[in-house]
Amino acid sequence: MAEDESKAGSSPRDTEAAERQWRENRTTFQRVYDIISGVTEYERVDTIAERAACSVDGARNALTQLTEMGIATRRGNRPVEFRRNDSYFRWKRIETLADDHSRSELRERLNELIDEDAEFQDRFAVPDPNAVPSTRLADGDHTAVHESLESLSRWRTVRYDIELLQDAITRVERHQHGDDQAGISA
Repeated sequence: MAEDESKAGSSPRDTEAAERQWRENRTTFQRVYDIISGVTEYERVDTIAERAACSVDGARNALTQLTEMGIATRRGNRPVEFRRNDSYFRWKRIETLADDHSRSELRERLNELIDEDAEFQDRFAVPDPNAVPSTRLADGDHTAVHESLESLSRWRTVRYDIELLQDAITRVERHQHGDDQAGISA
């Protein structure tokens, strides 16, 4: 049986232990941050509190701080709802790319993605993944449709990553020229 559990993934006991360790080793603020970083649709405070294994007041306080920091966004009053601020996480990803990679490394990866984007354009005979007609996806068997949908998802990811890399390259170039504050407004 242990062999079957290792093949299938973590056992329920392992999952419970990991969750307990997460609760014990992370503060309420850190747990709320962990949860909100994955929340893409607005959710109520009590839902976030439950997922973060904390009180509603603790979650509300952490979410207020995260909103003030620009990490979360708030909507409504009764009930108040929060979600991650996608622009913050996009900015954070660009900063990480710029800090962790040289301009030449970023440019090399950008060129690879541009080539992959061109291959998708040739394959689908359209300039953009959103331009692929849905009728084209309906043609063929289930496997072909599934493969096409996976390819379109990958193409959208390639496009998104191209934008991130372009922004990271701009960030590196600004840093090299001493213009770190360029584009930052009060």
